[in-house]
Amino acid sequence: MSGLEAVRRAAVRLFAERGFAATGIRDIARAAGLNSATLYHYVGSKEDLLTGMLRESQEDLLRAGREAFAGSADPAVQLARMVRAHVATEAVNPLTSRVSDHEVHSLTGPGRAVIVGLRDDYESLFHKALARGARTGQFLITDLPVARYALIEMCNGVADWYRPDGRLSVAELQDRFSELACRMVGGRLVRRAECDPPVAITRLSWEPLTPAGPEQASA
Repeated sequence: MSGLEAVRRAAVRLFAERGFAATGIRDIARAAGLNSATLYHYVGSKEDLLTGMLRESQEDLLRAGREAFAGSADPAVQLARMVRAHVATEAVNPLTSRVSDHEVHSLTGPGRAVIVGLRDDYESLFHKALARGARTGQFLITDLPVARYALIEMCNGVADWYRPDGRLSVAELQDRFSELACRMVGGRLVRRAECDPPVAITRLSWEPLTPAGPEQASA
């Protein structure tokens, strides 16, 4: 493992476990097996680390969302595909996802606008699918923004509790969440076969090779 990889994986573990504000640059250096002077060879600041982490995470989620949305013109299938992609991304990258889901507010520099813009672009895909489904009568939605927030937060929660050695595989978890999403919006159930080909899920460069910590519950 290179020095940069060690720094990234130490940072994502500490940010996910302690939070950005409670993690010091010396903590990251110690966890990466470096001294502080050597650490600055790889990163400019703690916020630079967070910005890079969130940017990669949000860009990949947006890429997966766009691929899912473009895979069909049917809003029910679009929604199911996006939910499946989001759930898998959270399951495969739990630490990075937890930081990305909860630490945008910690950014104070110019990178904040970039990250918020990426997040807004991603959420707009859900808005488009939900709005089209409501307009065509396929979905029963009384408050579209609330429906969008509820669906996305439901998917975000996967990173907090899913374990790969638990009861469900990622594909089975995708099936469960796709069914829940369809029922939430009053739409028809979309089966796995309708979502083929599946969206490619990337293991992010920040994510440690070992599963997330023992505090997580098994699915």
